[in-house]
Amino acid sequence: MNHIQKPKAVKKPKELKIHGDSRIDNYYWLNERENPEVIEYLNDENRYFKEMTEHTNKLQDDLFEEMKSRIKEDDESVPYKKNGYFYLTRYEKGSQYPIHSRKKGNLKAEEQILFNVNKLAKGHDYFSLKGISVSPNNKLAVFGVDKVSRRQYALRIKNLETNEILEEEILNTTGSATWANDNKTIFYTKQDETTLRSDKIFRHTIGSDVSEDVEVFHERDETFGTFVYKTKSQKYIVIGSYSTLSTEYQFLNADAPEENFTVFQPRERDLEYGISHYNGDFYILTNKDKATNFKLMKVKDTDTLKENWVDVIPHRREVLIEDVSIFKNYLVLEERTNGLSKIRIIKWDGSEDYYLPFSEETYSAGVYSNPEFDTELLRYGYNSMTTPSSVIDFKMGTKEKEIKKEQEVLGGIFQKENYTSERIWAEASDGKKVAISLVYHKNTELSKETPLLLYAYGSYGHTISDGFSTTRLSLLDRGFVFAIAHIRGSEYLGREWYEDGKLLHKKNTFTDFISCAEHLKKEEYTSSKHLYAMGGSAGGLLMGAIINMKPEIFNGVIAAVPFVDVVTTMLDESIPLTTGEYDEWGNPNEENYYKYIKSYSPYDNVENKQIPHLLVTTGLHDSQVQYFEPAKWVAKLREQTANSNRILLHTNMTVGHGGASGRFDSLKEVAREYAFLLDMECHI
Repeated sequence: MNHIQKPKAVKKPKELKIHGDSRIDNYYWLNERENPEVIEYLNDENRYFKEMTEHTNKLQDDLFEEMKSRIKEDDESVPYKKNGYFYLTRYEKGSQYPIHSRKKGNLKAEEQILFNVNKLAKGHDYFSLKGISVSPNNKLAVFGVDKVSRRQYALRIKNLETNEILEEEILNTTGSATWANDNKTIFYTKQDETTLRSDKIFRHTIGSDVSEDVEVFHERDETFGTFVYKTKSQKYIVIGSYSTLSTEYQFLNADAPEENFTVFQPRERDLEYGISHYNGDFYILTNKDKATNFKLMKVKDTDTLKENWVDVIPHRREVLIEDVSIFKNYLVLEERTNGLSKIRIIKWDGSEDYYLPFSEETYSAGVYSNPEFDTELLRYGYNSMTTPSSVIDFKMGTKEKEIKKEQEVLGGIFQKENYTSERIWAEASDGKKVAISLVYHKNTELSKETPLLLYAYGSYGHTISDGFSTTRLSLLDRGFVFAIAHIRGSEYLGREWYEDGKLLHKKNTFTDFISCAEHLKKEEYTSSKHLYAMGGSAGGLLMGAIINMKPEIFNGVIAAVPFVDVVTTMLDESIPLTTGEYDEWGNPNEENYYKYIKSYSPYDNVENKQIPHLLVTTGLHDSQVQYFEPAKWVAKLREQTANSNRILLHTNMTVGHGGASGRFDSLKEVAREYAFLLDMECHI
């Protein structure tokens, strides 16, 4: 393959100066999306990728067909009840997109198709329909459509009695809207056209011209975003404002949509809270009073300032409260203890307080949206690395449970007993213990010769759950071990675990991952020759950092839509999402943050040395990590003459951050990544 010509981006040096420091960026020009020279370079990289992986085409096809064969093509969601109707989502055999429908009164009633997304998506390379919200009288539905994958949705309204889509079209929204109780007023969120920050809430009256919509709130602080929703009690419309470290809410009686909103509690730095309404009170999930792992408080809905809040569930240092669900007779808490999900059920009258029992060593459990308020049924989901996803209805009074649906794995081969999962702990560089969840086929012998894929994310407090994957079986059945490193930057071990992996502690995320890799080698689960790493988005930043810090540990790395040019992006306030990220990464306009970020930013720390085999993926229309970050990074890595391993960049020229929109097209992307890993093993 050495005769295949590698792409070479032209160098056009640009000096970037701040704080008396100068950086030369030879590939800054690649951010010119409309420049034909940029498109030519991306196409050249795609050509090179195609030529370098041509010998894996059959393997990719086999993997795709294998993964597709496990999917129940004519699948259907478990129906949920809301306002007199049962709503469901189903797929038909051979179709890429879902059909959304409902049945009135009971499940034997005639099906009413609300949206057949297959018909709507015809002729589009990418199509996303989201945010379906039905009016209180069940006659109208508002929904959002994105045809570019830049997460800029157009809102439309459908008359569910006539099937007519109304003329009004509201552009550049987040894709969802909230109904007032009058069945004619909706509230929705607009985005800044350049930065895509959610910054304005508007009120629209059905049937009126969109140009007459009323701006009810403008979030002027560039580090905040905004959103709008209705409480489960149906009594209030709520506007939320959020940053990484602070939140603020305003509320309005849903029966009086033209009145003014009332601020619940003015924003304060480091004060986070979320609100739910029940029986004349607001319940507040908050970190007030240094409740690092959050506590539950309540306040009368007539006087909501924080001095009136009183404790309901006090703060516990070892338990993170992740979410709260309110029912007429029950309070349900989602907690995390020692990394594991717990669901706690408390009767309002105090007569019962218990946890749902879960027995596996690693698993994921979470409460569904449960839109019905006056019900004994709690719907939750459960899965583990060896157990397919289940949707379970639990009767909170009698404690009976019914598995409504267990994910079917077709093909006649899968048996959960054939797979083993475990959780082990690695020691980080500062002595902290970091959990690693693993899964592998029971016939896979663990040794220095065993291929292992180590995955992590490690940012924004987002915890990667120990969940099941039908696609992953294609690796496990070929002798791979799959592992998740629960590194700092997530909330796996509580809020402090997140705080210790952000801002000026960000490098803990990277060193934790390296410690996990070293531990797996030391315990002879694998060796450097057979160890692979994978991460996407902020997890792609992790991949870039570990390549610079310890490239010799890994044989291959997959960096999906990687955030690798941290300094330049965080200094450019015109790039979507930048200003809202300062509390996560730090603001490099301040010199101490600039120096710290520059010390780990993958693009700024590329050196002339051997790196692992590398597959980088991106999307031309990505709004979260712009395509030019991975493109620049690959161009700079190619300069390094000491590296003899392959570097591949694949740019999807039609989509953005989330990849393909069709359920089968997305499998082709997974097949491409798995083929890269398996090919590396073949060439050892």
